[in-house]
Amino acid sequence: DNSIDEAMAGYCDSIQVILNEDGSCSIEDNGRGIPVDKHKKTGKSALETVMTVLHAGGKFGDGGYKVSGGLHGVGVSVVNALSEKVIAEVYRDGKIHMQEYKRGDAGGALKVVGDTKKRGTLITFYPDDKIFDTTEFDFQTIANRLRQQAYLTKGVEISLLEKSTGRKYRFYFEGGIKSYVQHLNKNKDSVGGVVYIEKEVDEGVVEVALQYNNSFQETIYTFANNIHTVEGGMHLTGFKTALTRTINSYARSQELLKEKDGNLTADDVREGLTAVVSVKLGDPQFEGQTKSKLGNAEMRTAVESVFGEALNEFLEENPIDGRAMLGKCLLAARARMAARAARDTVIRKGALEGMTLPGKLADCSSKNAADSEIFIVEGDSAGGSAKQGRDRDIQAILPLRGKILNVEQARLDRILANNEVKNLIIALGVGIGETFDIERLRYHKIVIMTDADVDGAHIRTLLLTLFYRYFKPLIEGGFVYIAQPPLYKIAQGKKIHYAYVEEEKDTYLKSLGKDAKYSIQRYKGLGEMNPDQLWDTTMDPVSRSMLQVTIDDAERADTVFDTLMGAEVPPRKKFIQAYAKKVKNLDI
Repeated sequence: DNSIDEAMAGYCDSIQVILNEDGSCSIEDNGRGIPVDKHKKTGKSALETVMTVLHAGGKFGDGGYKVSGGLHGVGVSVVNALSEKVIAEVYRDGKIHMQEYKRGDAGGALKVVGDTKKRGTLITFYPDDKIFDTTEFDFQTIANRLRQQAYLTKGVEISLLEKSTGRKYRFYFEGGIKSYVQHLNKNKDSVGGVVYIEKEVDEGVVEVALQYNNSFQETIYTFANNIHTVEGGMHLTGFKTALTRTINSYARSQELLKEKDGNLTADDVREGLTAVVSVKLGDPQFEGQTKSKLGNAEMRTAVESVFGEALNEFLEENPIDGRAMLGKCLLAARARMAARAARDTVIRKGALEGMTLPGKLADCSSKNAADSEIFIVEGDSAGGSAKQGRDRDIQAILPLRGKILNVEQARLDRILANNEVKNLIIALGVGIGETFDIERLRYHKIVIMTDADVDGAHIRTLLLTLFYRYFKPLIEGGFVYIAQPPLYKIAQGKKIHYAYVEEEKDTYLKSLGKDAKYSIQRYKGLGEMNPDQLWDTTMDPVSRSMLQVTIDDAERADTVFDTLMGAEVPPRKKFIQAYAKKVKNLDI
């Protein structure tokens, strides 16, 4: 973040991140170098002050950064405090200045250790294993973060090297967020060209890029001073307002919307939209410690004005693209009206105070959602075992017949026509689309329980696609789980052991010794277990093991769902070829 601040200020165009073999991480930039002269207030060098004193970052001093991200001016001092050791090298005024720190404190004086023609800063830190459970760096997570920063800071080269494996990336995007949008849309059929605007205004800098595609989901990422504002904020509000108003105005000027027609809604104009909104401003006001929402009201007006004008100009100058984009929005409006009729039918059928629940649902007696669980089970056979083996007070069972619809390739009206999806929506009680209300959730544990074969994995994937695309708050709230039924039953007379993974089976068999007599059964389906076995191994809250579904990287998750479940075949083939050798349990 400090290096990116230097880049945004125009002093740095190269940043290197190296994951060293000894477990440390080095970050080097060719900026001005952290100052090394004496700090007036602390009496220490500016470097030591920045490294050891909270809120001493560049943005808090006079003449610091005009625009900066970072973490409240505490970033590098917090990294220092959470590290077993940090080595700081500054290349400034022809000298190499170096100082070491141990667990947040200076381990010695700042000293000059040589001459150099370079300029910049090199920080190497060793995460403290007394603080962190794991001190290993995740290469792919870091790569994704650096790629994003390179898109947001065009013209800056960011490289990543993992020395132990030799893996490396180099990110450099002259097109900035325009390239970012093209990257996000790479596996989709685009509709129209990329709309792009960057403009300096009194409030700061507004940069917006967008392009439509043939999918039914919207993907909008917003940033303020390169910080990902996950919850949006004023800049997002300004963008959405300008988009809806400008598209409607253009549709009426082209007479594609008649006087009798209602306006396109915000949802209509955002279906299949990929957009990145990035603003840079001198005094960002964030809501909450995590900086997830921008609160500066002036940025709403700035984005609305700058983007609205740019979009209108694009539509006027590119009539073919304009009509393609409008066609997409008008189709979304027609589908919305069809979906509303279908959704009303679903609501009338089932969601009236939960009185008319699906016939296949074996509900629990508890009305306390916090205690209640619903198991979504593959097939009537497993559903029967689960119904008999469950705790009827808190566990509900909903059997699914066959594979549900792949929602990645379907609009809401078609989704609501699918009986299995319809039953699930009614059972959960939260509604879908514009009627979604998480407060009405009937179960705080939603457990996907499928067979341990290829069909089971496919059904699980289809369900996860449905939850990710239409019930994402349920995943974000930690309500969605995946059951972990055993893969093997190993019997020695009356003694039975269940193994949940291959390694556990192998370890257990070794422990029995070479001459041991036993029988081993590989479970393919949940229906192969009797109700007691299913309860003991998979459903009993005391002894079961479950995986909680989480979203660690929304952009990566979005790309994977699009690649694996979308309409385009080539990206899927490429994905399979790339990862085929990593398959552990191949079921043919």
